[in-house]
Amino acid sequence: MASLRFSFGTMGSGKSTVALQIHHNLSSRQLYGLLLTTLDREGRQVTSRLGVAAPAIEVTPGLDLHALAVKYWPIHYMICDEAQFYSVEQCDQLARVVDELDIDVYAFGLLTDFRGRLFEGTQRMLEIADEHNPLQVEARCWCGARATHNARVVNGDVVYEGDTVMVGDTNRSEAPLFGDSVRYELLCRAHFRAGDLGA
Repeated sequence: MASLRFSFGTMGSGKSTVALQIHHNLSSRQLYGLLLTTLDREGRQVTSRLGVAAPAIEVTPGLDLHALAVKYWPIHYMICDEAQFYSVEQCDQLARVVDELDIDVYAFGLLTDFRGRLFEGTQRMLEIADEHNPLQVEARCWCGARATHNARVVNGDVVYEGDTVMVGDTNRSEAPLFGDSVRYELLCRAHFRAGDLGA
């Protein structure tokens, strides 16, 4: 019997790496499936900070994921990276894929946004998934404590207001020639609340 599994963690906790590993393991056993992503930092592929990547279907706001599964039928699985950006309707479509088509769905995403609030897609996945799996790779704050928050850093300062979706990375980079410098920093709750990025 198929199931809907939702695995979550902070940035840098290995979500995309695990997604790629599952895809590799299943496809090497002659099982056929779809790899999906949305707003990946490298475009229409799932990428890991470890340097591995695979082409993926881009999940756009209007894409019906149940219809997509029917279009590619027969398939055995769907792997959905960056599921926090999926709409409530798309999450419900994945539940239909499991229940009506008997296809396993592995979804991966962030738990909270830069404000410390659940993403819409994450909230729905927590409500409907058969399994909820926190990833065991613990990212760390600069102080050494377990990182629990993905802080948005704009021009060197932690911000708590703005658009929910703004693609960035955890790498420090040179200031851009035009516009704001945006990146994300993994922080423990105390340093997130204080906006403290360390030395």
